[in-house]
Amino acid sequence: MNKTTFKISKMDCPSEENLIRMKLDGNSDIEYLEFDIPNRQLTVFHHGNVENIQHAIHDLNLGDTLLSTETIDPSNSNDNIEVKTNANHEKDAEQRKLLWIVLVINFAFFIIEMSTGLISRSMGLVADSLDMLADSFVYGISLFAVGGTVVKKKRIARIAGYFQITLAILGFLEVIRRFFGNEQLPDFSTMIVISILALIANSICLYILQKSKSKEEAHMKASMIFTSNDVIINLGVIVAGVLVNWLNSSTPDLIIGSIVFALVIQGAFRILKLSK
Repeated sequence: MNKTTFKISKMDCPSEENLIRMKLDGNSDIEYLEFDIPNRQLTVFHHGNVENIQHAIHDLNLGDTLLSTETIDPSNSNDNIEVKTNANHEKDAEQRKLLWIVLVINFAFFIIEMSTGLISRSMGLVADSLDMLADSFVYGISLFAVGGTVVKKKRIARIAGYFQITLAILGFLEVIRRFFGNEQLPDFSTMIVISILALIANSICLYILQKSKSKEEAHMKASMIFTSNDVIINLGVIVAGVLVNWLNSSTPDLIIGSIVFALVIQGAFRILKLSK
């Protein structure tokens, strides 16, 4: 049995964890995956060499670095894979329940931010809504693909990825149109209030998912919250709202919208990697 540890620099929230789990799903050499999101590390307990596992992880473009590989004794109390695997299976029902909760929260805020973004004329909110939708896709794929075939998982990932890219491209085109057009200023107060609510929702999602982990990791949830891209995006939209009011210009909103649309497209390509 081998124990290999990776540094995943862009693994800053549970959606990246689910992407990695889905990417490695079906690899018969893998016995157990151990995630340390706050420290952005993944430990893989596996048989055989690590090349195929490393290639699959690298395919997601999450900034992976192989830190160490060592041979272990599975019967050792510190590395008892059978015990860990059985415990992991016992948590499946709880994990599915938690994933449903965060899926509903993310999809609800996709609707809220999309509708308020269109009403308030804020591309930042519209873009952030697509980021929420992207997370919904990841959680949805991991839920609906459980117990299904690899072909089913790939089909769902392909549809979700292309749909996400299409929406983001439409968003970019709207940003360009507004940049050269004579549009009304976004409603900065709506931008700020909704983004604060989205910030709270993202924090709740991270906390809920962290609850499913061991108690030893519970104290790390604050680190997860403040290193999450989702939370950074929410803060970005809040800052853009303040700047819209201060500068009396829609440019800050268009800039943050463009940045988030780019992140959404990047996330979509990661989802598409699951379909290969």
